[in-house]
Amino acid sequence: MAKYPSPLIGYENAPLLPTGTNPDGKSLTNDIQKDEQGKPVLSKAYDEFVDPIDKNNNGFDFHIYYMQNAPDEIEYARKLHERIRREFPEMRIYRFWERPVGPHPVPMFEVNTFTPHMTGTLFSWLAVNRGPCSVLIHPNTGDEYRDHTELVTWMGRPWPLNTDLLNRH
Repeated sequence: MAKYPSPLIGYENAPLLPTGTNPDGKSLTNDIQKDEQGKPVLSKAYDEFVDPIDKNNNGFDFHIYYMQNAPDEIEYARKLHERIRREFPEMRIYRFWERPVGPHPVPMFEVNTFTPHMTGTLFSWLAVNRGPCSVLIHPNTGDEYRDHTELVTWMGRPWPLNTDLLNRH
């Protein structure tokens, strides 16, 4: 089992958080820092990927899977591929594979995102538009094996990967 660093590194001496609730009676209140103009100071993670995500290339890969023996799913995946190319031309969109490639057990196509905003946008868009397709989402940290196993996120049914084909660090 991997040992994880504390998610509170850098906040060791921070003041206690407020314990009150918002008017909904359920969500917690937070002190929001403001800049000189009174605008909220947002986390840097809105604008740049956090370490160890590669900031020099694409931060995330989205692999959209479909079952090659299900004609309706193939048709939907082809239309989804075209729609993503039309809707998000600023993203890197790869060819539509008709057979499994690399560690992927079924055919797929891949989309790369380059900013946290792109990543969140594609994630939320696919959450409601992926149809019968599954989506494997992983960051690019330089450790292919960890990216595809420990740091992976799935939408829909997960598929077992051939991890023997991934570089381990």
